[in-house]
Amino acid sequence: MFKKIAAVPAAMALFFLVSFPLSAGMQSGFSLGLTPADAFTGGANPVGSNIIVEIAKKENPAVVYVSTKTKRKEAAQNFGAPGLPNPFRVFGPRSPRRPPRGGTGSGFIIDPKGFVMTNNHVVEGAEEISIKLEDEKEYKAELIGTDKKTDIALLKLIRGKDDQKPLHYLKMGDSDKLEVGEWVVAIGNPFGLSHTVTVGVVSAKGRNIGAGPYDEFIQTDASINPGNSGGPLINMNGEVVGMNTAILSGNTGGNVGIGFAIPINLAKGILKDLKEKGKVTRGWLGVMIQKITPELQKSFGLAQKEGALVGDVIPNSPASAAGVKRGDVIIKFDDHEIKKMENLPKVVAGTPPGKPVKVEVIRDGKNKMLSITIALLKEKDSRMASLGDPLGIQVQDITPELAQSFNLEDSEGVLVSNVKPGDPAAEAGLRRGDVIAEVNRKPVRSLAEYRGLIAQVKSGTVLLLVKRNGSSIFIAVKLG
Repeated sequence: MFKKIAAVPAAMALFFLVSFPLSAGMQSGFSLGLTPADAFTGGANPVGSNIIVEIAKKENPAVVYVSTKTKRKEAAQNFGAPGLPNPFRVFGPRSPRRPPRGGTGSGFIIDPKGFVMTNNHVVEGAEEISIKLEDEKEYKAELIGTDKKTDIALLKLIRGKDDQKPLHYLKMGDSDKLEVGEWVVAIGNPFGLSHTVTVGVVSAKGRNIGAGPYDEFIQTDASINPGNSGGPLINMNGEVVGMNTAILSGNTGGNVGIGFAIPINLAKGILKDLKEKGKVTRGWLGVMIQKITPELQKSFGLAQKEGALVGDVIPNSPASAAGVKRGDVIIKFDDHEIKKMENLPKVVAGTPPGKPVKVEVIRDGKNKMLSITIALLKEKDSRMASLGDPLGIQVQDITPELAQSFNLEDSEGVLVSNVKPGDPAAEAGLRRGDVIAEVNRKPVRSLAEYRGLIAQVKSGTVLLLVKRNGSSIFIAVKLG
């Protein structure tokens, strides 16, 4: 049995990753399918026909049950978004010797050799990974590789020499062709209820929920709950168009009609890298960018709000070498039009290191073309680009969508979208979802103001005024 689950304050509506903790001693008792998962060839049939039944019969068997074991407390409790209150954490009496614990999630077979796609947060920190199929066969799984930035993991079933029959798998579709209002099916193991099929529509595309630099989630109202993590989101042609990953949860910790899936097109290149190299190779430009607000548009004399405003250029980076300057607005990158700030990190990451590209910027009201050779993104470069300050956090401007999602009372300040464990801000108690309103008693109304103030900080203590759950608190962050 599960022990008492921590409640989330009713005033909070937060994003949670949707894996599920498995209590010690609990028997799985789940069976998942392994029969042909043929793709459909017809168009999207109207609701009321048997198309959903066909999808459930043909695609359900390729969905698998993923369970993990670990002796590490921090990994066993990592079932909520980093830094946010965790509604799925199981509480119990402390013991000096803890038995192995773990969690459960979903996944799906993506090729006949037994490769399985799931979420990184389902298997992160696991010392043992098991996969169960519908015919009750259970396999240990090898972790081929993970990508924390997109929350994608690739597993492979460990099978004996006499068990090499090709496995049936799900066909990948084209998530770029999805339309808002299109019917989709989610399959997974919510709360341990194996092979649960739910139906809904694509509610929105390209959602940024503050999970990372490559956010472009598919939003759906198909019911997704704890245990659905890593399961497929399938279109009416029987093709995988997304991987279910997160929910917007109220005080129940369950589904409120808003779930999020990683687009399968984003995953395709990442899976290729993980399969071939065990890690993801990304391009690096070396700029810190921000959204162009109406105020910034007016200040810079821009004719439109499209593009990514360069807030800073990292020294010794490709952008620095090519002459990119603070205040430039990047509107085109290697034939990709940059309509929104969020577009740039994705196209840069997908550019092979060493490739020369043309980048068009607006500088002082005039268009200028630059030639830049993209470099390999290294971990230290990633930290500089994504965190961009000595506190060890990532922040962003508060959009209307984020304000509504986090029940924020106003749009001033910056939202903390990531807190790196072990860094000064995390040690001081700053959390993901906090809003920074002041830095050293000076007001912060936008990302540009925050970066300007934080750039002046070299050492000592930084005093932050933080808004959290309708209250304001001061947090002192000590720098080394």
